[in-house]
Amino acid sequence: MTELAGRTCPVAYRYGAEALANCPVDSAETLYVVGGLYGNPQALDQIKTMVAAEVAPVTLVFNGDFNWFNTDDKDFQRVNQFVLQHDAMVGNVEFELNAPDNDAGCGCSYPVTVDEATVERSNRIHARLKATARCHPDILAKLAALPLFRRYTVGSKTIGVVHGDAESLAGWMFDAATMGEPENQVKISSLFARSRVDIFASSHTCLPVLRRFKLSAGRCGFVVNNGAAGMPNFRDQPSGLLTRISVHASPHSRLYGVELDGVLIDSLQIDYDCGLWQKNFIANWPVGSDAHHSYFSRIVVGADYTLAQAITTD
Repeated sequence: MTELAGRTCPVAYRYGAEALANCPVDSAETLYVVGGLYGNPQALDQIKTMVAAEVAPVTLVFNGDFNWFNTDDKDFQRVNQFVLQHDAMVGNVEFELNAPDNDAGCGCSYPVTVDEATVERSNRIHARLKATARCHPDILAKLAALPLFRRYTVGSKTIGVVHGDAESLAGWMFDAATMGEPENQVKISSLFARSRVDIFASSHTCLPVLRRFKLSAGRCGFVVNNGAAGMPNFRDQPSGLLTRISVHASPHSRLYGVELDGVLIDSLQIDYDCGLWQKNFIANWPVGSDAHHSYFSRIVVGADYTLAQAITTD
């Protein structure tokens, strides 16, 4: 593992917005974008319940990092076998499971704002997950065949589903802080035209965002990042989140959302069994372990993040 492991963005991750513009298009009435499941089987169970409550057909797309904490064989198989029955894409976690070396570590491409100790713990977490994955070559082969991005139509709108951003699998352009920087406004707005989409749905940065961008001819586009389906996203709110994009009203209460020409873009809470998930987590990652050090506080009390930081739709 190199000293840049976990910091770099491998060349193989880079596809460019034009590749997204030219990929095949699938249509959906209701699209559930589930990013950052992180191997949480209780969240997966709750998502199944949410889908069952929908009246219209639901297209489930897992846009990467559905593995992370599931280092035991049972949950590794359980999570991947379900995900692979639906639309799925690799995140950096899945991509690096098939890497012949560990040069990229976890593949997160962490920015300089993330301290080195956190990066090193993430690399060790991934190494342990990778050891489990090697025992399941059938699953690894299926993960290796997954795309890096997908494209959908819902109603009159086209959605680019990515893991990171419109340029790269582990890109941070759709991070809340990055999108808030004035110098990035024009750059991000141009990505809509280059990708030929109206909505970007992503996850990689692990914190949720809903941002409106002004486009040409009086149009607007949205970037929606669900943060994490398998972990809390806000302070004192223990649930995960998924992005629902649909022409139909949701049977579930939305945490926040917008409407774009008849297409609903909603953030839905995944109210999984927190007690059972914490017990499951500790079984794999007890006190003193890398994942416990990095994540258990967030799992118990939520992220140090607020709704006000996530939403800008003016």
